[in-house]
Amino acid sequence: MSTADKAQTLTDLYSAPEILRVVNIWDVVSAKAVAALPETKALATAGHSIAATFGYPDGQIPRELMLDMVGRIAASVDLPVSADLDDGYGDAGETTRLAIGAGIVGANIEDRLKPLDESVAQVEAIVRAAEAEGVAFALNARTDAIVRGGDKPLADKLADAVERGRAFLDAGATAVFVPGVLDADATRTLVDGIGVNKVSVIGLPGALTAAEYEALGVTRISYGPVTQRVALTRLQDLATDLYANGVIPEGTRALN
Repeated sequence: MSTADKAQTLTDLYSAPEILRVVNIWDVVSAKAVAALPETKALATAGHSIAATFGYPDGQIPRELMLDMVGRIAASVDLPVSADLDDGYGDAGETTRLAIGAGIVGANIEDRLKPLDESVAQVEAIVRAAEAEGVAFALNARTDAIVRGGDKPLADKLADAVERGRAFLDAGATAVFVPGVLDADATRTLVDGIGVNKVSVIGLPGALTAAEYEALGVTRISYGPVTQRVALTRLQDLATDLYANGVIPEGTRALN
């Protein structure tokens, strides 16, 4: 598929009644391993995981290095790829243009609780950049209203997320990503306020299942850096076993 076709496919997956399940990946080999599964409809990168791969703290990897990796991932698979592009690296419109040039057809870009007018302007810049490239870019506009909301009561954080989410949708975002461990009541509040098939969540430990979120009207679930943590946990456990005179487990697949 062309980049434009992949973008339209991803946009359609957001509007489908079934929740879009994306298992986050961080390099070419992890992308190929997940893309090979028949259940995989699209891929999403985890910015935290890519930063860790190159030895950077989350949110501090240089833009050129992030774009190089997500471009390599996009070129290695035939599926739509959505990228975690942190906060847009100071110029979200230009970052979007460069990402589309690298084959990326959607993105998470954070508001980091900047003033609402600045955050809306950022969404508008992303949308304009995508329109100029002729791509139906699937912007999963992230609000940090919960994870950066400090000591505010949860009800106030949810109200902030709804206000920001509505504004982002009005500015042209495809969906609104609200990270945090969301129970059923919090999820209902977000869906009621932002819209059915418009709220995106993260599947952290303690969260609901994808099917439960789907029943509540959520459009997408991703897993952020947790997938890499699972892989690294298994690697470290294997190393411990091998140091104890263990052997490589039977059934290990040649996925590289």
